[in-house]
Amino acid sequence: MRVTINDIKAMKRKGQRIPMLTAYDYPTAKLADEAGIPFILVGDSLGQVVLGYESTVRVTMEDMLHHIKAVMRGTQRALVVADMPFMSYQSDVSTAIRNAGRMLQEGGAGAVKLEGGEYVAETVRRIVECGIPVQGHIGLTPQSVHQLGGYRVQGKTPKAAAKLIRDAQALEEAGAFSIVLESVPAPLSRIITQRLRIPTIGIGAGPDCDGQVQVLHDMLGMFTDFVPKHAKRYAFLAEAFKQATAQYIKEVQDGAFPTEKESFTMDEAVLAELTADARPKVATD
Repeated sequence: MRVTINDIKAMKRKGQRIPMLTAYDYPTAKLADEAGIPFILVGDSLGQVVLGYESTVRVTMEDMLHHIKAVMRGTQRALVVADMPFMSYQSDVSTAIRNAGRMLQEGGAGAVKLEGGEYVAETVRRIVECGIPVQGHIGLTPQSVHQLGGYRVQGKTPKAAAKLIRDAQALEEAGAFSIVLESVPAPLSRIITQRLRIPTIGIGAGPDCDGQVQVLHDMLGMFTDFVPKHAKRYAFLAEAFKQATAQYIKEVQDGAFPTEKESFTMDEAVLAELTADARPKVATD
């Protein structure tokens, strides 16, 4: 049985920390699900770590739907949340509802995630009223990186901190079932977490959030273009991949791979017949 938004909210009430990871394809989603991750995000971060874009801004609805479907095929238990990509919800509420609906109806996701606070609260409210669970996202909002002037910590001044608190409360009042806090000072995250009834999920927001989310490729050391300050590497698969590939190249070039172990045999009688047929015919008078 799949984890539900009520299960996630209950974890906060019980004081249970909530682990969340991103996944973008069938095999990684399957492994994360089997490892026991209750909460998976199909993030638009796939634009950078999977598609090689310079930011999340270029990710489209079709990109997201393609990856959501793959993740859903790989999971049996985890609640899967899907990022609504840039300009899929900002222009008007009807467009936002339609695109959110596609993520559930076509993609199979269990919920959607929107970036923004007070200014998207009414959009969140309307989507929730349509029966679509919504996770909020405030602080550093990557889709607005050009407006923010880069990937910077948010909420460091009294005015900015007060704005983030209002944003979080507006999203809760609009019906969001949880909120991601990204690149927010830890003391401010603690205040927001204490004031909300719904769970906060931190990424670069300190230890006092109700849960944490990390990009899978950062956690496993698979993305080497840069390492965010908030990321902890639990493995370094990029180096393991390169070492394995280098060994494969050498063995192919040396003739050490494949061996008999990796090869298939055939019936000796069939082989003898083929060998006989292949012998040159001798002319007779």
